Amino acid sequence: MLSRRPYSVAELRRALEKKFPDSPGVEEAVVRLRQLGYLDDARFAEAYASTLARVRNYGRHRIRRELKSKLVDYRVIDQAVENAFRSVDECELLERTVDKKLRTLRKPLTRARLASLCQSLIRRGFRADDIMRVIRSRSDLNNVPYEISTAEGEED
Repeated sequence: MLSRRPYSVAELRRALEKKFPDSPGVEEAVVRLRQLGYLDDARFAEAYASTLARVRNYGRHRIRRELKSKLVDYRVIDQAVENAFRSVDECELLERTVDKKLRTLRKPLTRARLASLCQSLIRRGFRADDIMRVIRSRSDLNNVPYEISTAEGEED
């Protein structure tokens, strides 16, 4: 299993228990793999966080969620995320992601599409205040028309 992809300790334990239910050798195998250095949550988290930041263009919050979903020990997650963003500038990453998203967004850009863009950036793990700062700094996004809809019978 480890030859196909890296695993966190808990993730591999769960996979082995699923594959070999009621087997007493699972815990022994995990202990042995840790002793030999094939299983290490800190090393796995560092590599996985770095890949998600550089290749997938994920922000800090999304990387934390991904590491938690991989059952990485919570004590190493924050350090792994910090190390991943030592080599990657999060603001530059956000700018690149916005550029890429704008190329695929249907024109004309409406307020609803701009909101959809912001939501997708939040799902990618970027902070809302960073997203708004980038959106406000771009002249092509400042001219989005506001759709004003008033319900009948409402007074101004």
